[in-house]
Amino acid sequence: MSNSEKIRTEHLKRFAYLYIRQSSLHQVRDNQESTKRQYDLRGRAQALGWNNDQIVVIDDDLGISGTSADNRSGFKRLVADVGLGRVGVVIGLEVSRLARNSRDWHRLLEICALSETLILDEDGVYDPGHFNDRLLLGLKGTMSEAELHVLHARLIGGMMNKARRGELWLRPPIGFIYDVAKRFVFDPDEQIQSTVRLVFETFRKEGSAERVVHYFSAQGILFPRRLSTGVRAGEVIFAPLHHSRVLQILHNPRYAGAYVFGRTRQRKVMVAGQMRNRKLPRNEWKVFLPNTHCGYITWEQFEVNQSKLLENAFGYGQDRRRSPPREGMALLQGLVICGICGKRMTVRYHVNQNQPVPEYACHRKGIETAQSACQIINGNGLDEAVGKMILNSVTPSSLDIALQVFEELQARKKEMDGLRQAQVQRARQEAEFAQRQYMLVRPENRLVADNLEREWNQKLLQLRNVEEECARQTKQDGIELNPDQKNQIQSLASDLPKVWNDSRTPMREKKRMIRLLIEDITLTRSHVIQIQIRWKGGATTSFEKSLPKHWADLVRTPWEIIKQISELSTKKTDIQISQTLNAQSLLSGCGKSFSPRIIRTIRKAYKIKSFTQHLRQLGWLTVPEVAAQLGIHSDTVKDLALEGFLNAVRANGAGQIFFEPPTKPFPKVSAGKGNKRLRGKPKYDKLSFKESTKKSLKRTKEVQYAA
Repeated sequence: MSNSEKIRTEHLKRFAYLYIRQSSLHQVRDNQESTKRQYDLRGRAQALGWNNDQIVVIDDDLGISGTSADNRSGFKRLVADVGLGRVGVVIGLEVSRLARNSRDWHRLLEICALSETLILDEDGVYDPGHFNDRLLLGLKGTMSEAELHVLHARLIGGMMNKARRGELWLRPPIGFIYDVAKRFVFDPDEQIQSTVRLVFETFRKEGSAERVVHYFSAQGILFPRRLSTGVRAGEVIFAPLHHSRVLQILHNPRYAGAYVFGRTRQRKVMVAGQMRNRKLPRNEWKVFLPNTHCGYITWEQFEVNQSKLLENAFGYGQDRRRSPPREGMALLQGLVICGICGKRMTVRYHVNQNQPVPEYACHRKGIETAQSACQIINGNGLDEAVGKMILNSVTPSSLDIALQVFEELQARKKEMDGLRQAQVQRARQEAEFAQRQYMLVRPENRLVADNLEREWNQKLLQLRNVEEECARQTKQDGIELNPDQKNQIQSLASDLPKVWNDSRTPMREKKRMIRLLIEDITLTRSHVIQIQIRWKGGATTSFEKSLPKHWADLVRTPWEIIKQISELSTKKTDIQISQTLNAQSLLSGCGKSFSPRIIRTIRKAYKIKSFTQHLRQLGWLTVPEVAAQLGIHSDTVKDLALEGFLNAVRANGAGQIFFEPPTKPFPKVSAGKGNKRLRGKPKYDKLSFKESTKKSLKRTKEVQYAA
C-alpha cells in the first residue's frame, strides 16, 4: 500500500504532531544540523496534505534523553492527544527521536493503532493498525534500543579500559591536584593539606563526624572548597565545615591512596521521588587499585573509619543497636540491650532533687504492638555498678601512655596554631594583592580606583577579623604546661580509677573508654537486675544487682533498728527506747533523732507490742486490780510495793504502774480507825518502817530505771 493510500480524509481533518528531541544540551548546542532536519519535516507534512495551521510542533524535550518517558513532558502530551483522537499523524525524524525504550515505543504504537493515527518518519508513512507496518515499526524500535545499548557499551568499555589501568581522569577531591605530568599528588597549599589532615585526626580522637564539625566550629577553622563551575572555576575558597562534607571525605577511598571506579550501580532506583544511583558494597566495585598514589591516611585507618561510621549509623537505623557516645549522664547510653525482646534500649531522664537521673527503657515493641514498655530500669545505681566492674577488670594505664597523651595534646595545639597562622597569612596576602591592584590603577580611572579601594578596605577588614579570632583562640587554648602540671597529668593518666573518678573527666570520654572494652550490655529486670556484659573479643561477665529502692524505702527506718526496737519494747517504755537509740547515735529513716512519738509510729507501722501490752500479756495487774484481789486499799498496795512485797514498774510515759501477781505472804493489816487513809494498812514500828521504806523505794527505782 502506497503512502497516499494510507493517508485518508479523516487523517487530514486532524492535527499533525511534529515531535523534536535531542538527547543532551550539548547536542542542542553543537549538533544544530540534526535539529534543523527535524524542523524541516514540517514541509513534508504540508506536501502530504496538512495545512500549516494543522501542524503542531512539540519541542519541549530538547536536551532530554529518550531512555525513559518520566521526565519528558512533551512526549506525555503527545501520547495523551493521540489517545484522545486529536492526532492524524505523528512525525519524527526517526524512531529514536520518539523513544529509546521499547516499553514507551510499543505503548505509543498500541495507542496509535486504537485511534487510527499514522506515524511518519524520514523513510515513509506507517499505519500501526496494519500488521506489516506494525512489525516494521516494532523492529525499528528494537534496533533503536539496541543502538543505544551499543553506544553506551562502547563508551563504558573505553572508560573501563582506562579505569582498570588507573588512568581515567576523575575530579580530584580537595587536598589533591593533578600536576603538569598528570600525576595525582597532594595540593601544594600547606593550609589545605593541614586542614584535611585535621579532619581525619579529629575524627580519630572524637569518633563522630558531627563532633568534627563541632570542633572546627569551636576552633574557628574554615575548610577549603574548590569551585568547579562558573567564572571562578578552579578557585579555592574557605568556608565553614558541614556534616555532609565530612562524610564525603571520610567515605572517599582516594584519601587512603586507592584508585576506585564504579562504586555505584548504573541501574537507577526511585528514592523519595527522585532517581538516584544505588551504592555498591566494596566487593562489587568495578575497579579497586590500592596504594596507587599518596594518601592522607593508610588503608587500615580507612577501614577503621568505615567501621566507626557504620557503628554510629546503627543509632539511626531500624535496629538502632548502637549509637555514638553523647554528653548525657547515662554511662551505658547506646550499649544496653533489652533482655526480654532483644532490642536496643533508649535513654530518658527525669529530675530528682534538681539532679538528672537516667532511665533505660525499651519502648519499641510496645509502640509496635500498642502495649506497655518491656521494662524500665533506673540507671543511677546501675551505672555505678558497671563502672566498678570495669575498674576491677582493667589494669591501670602505664606511664608511657601518659607521655603519649601529653605529647599528642602538645602536637595538636601546635597544629591548630599553625592552621590559624595560615589563615592569617592567606588573608594578609589577599589584602596585599588588593593593595597592589589599587596602586597600579591610573588616577584618571576614578570608577575603577574607587572599586579597587573598596575591595582593599574589605580585605583589610577581613584580615583584622582573622587576626583577632586567631589571637582569641590562641589565648583560649592557654599556655604550655609547666613541669608540675606535666607530672600531674602523668600521675593522673597512670591511674585509671583516678582518671575515671576525676570530676574533670567528661561523661562523653568515659563512654568512649567503655566502648573500647565493651561490645554491649544486656539487662533483664525481675526480682533483681540481671546484668550481662559482653566484652570485646566475645568474653562475657554476668552479675546481679538489687532493684533500686522506691522513694518510700529511701526514708524507711533500717530493719536492724526495727529489730532492736522490737527487742527493747519487751522491757522498756517508748521514752527509754528513744534514749537508748540516741545514746548509740542512731537515726531514723528521715535522718532525725528518735523521740517517743517516732518510736510509737514505728511500733504501730510494724505492729510491735508496747511495754504495757507485754506486761498485760504476762499477767501483770494494775493498782485497782491488785487491791481488789487482796482486799486492801490502793495506797496499801503502793506501800507494799515500797516495802518490796510486790514487784512494780512504770509501763508508759503517763506514769501508769503495773504489779506482778502477788505470790509472797503479806503482814497482817488493821481495820484502820479514825483516818480513812490508814484503813487496811499494816502496823509497823516507826523506825523500822522508815528504814524499810527507804530500802524498798530504792529497790523500786532501780527496777523502774533498769536497762
